[in-house]
Amino acid sequence: MLRTLVVSLLVSGTVFAYCFEEAGRYYGVSPRLLWAIAKVESSHRWNALNRNKNGTYDIGLMQINSRWLPVLKRYGLYDERWIWEPCYNAFVGAWVLRQCINRYGYNWKAVDCYNKGSKARETSLYVWRVYRSLGW
Repeated sequence: MLRTLVVSLLVSGTVFAYCFEEAGRYYGVSPRLLWAIAKVESSHRWNALNRNKNGTYDIGLMQINSRWLPVLKRYGLYDERWIWEPCYNAFVGAWVLRQCINRYGYNWKAVDCYNKGSKARETSLYVWRVYRSLGW
């Protein structure tokens, strides 16, 4: 049992590497950055669900915040059956990050926007955690 748990924990991030590669290529964002965001957001857990103090909740591998759901629906990108699927979730996360990059440029403020939306800053604990997860 312990052996299975350890192996699954070691493999989880690499299993989704293809998803990050494809999503990154499609939306023009770094797959490595997507991987780092997923590490910070969910520890690469596809089934992560977190409720926030403000009443919103975060879904899946990339912890897609529920405030994005109406926007995703407008663009035909939200499917309740698929949002939990890791690759689909990675694509949605890449789309959200692309929206932030379009707004702030390809910089750390866009990374913070992924987490905070319009309250994004260039430096924050979140940005630092993502930076450290990149392993630079």
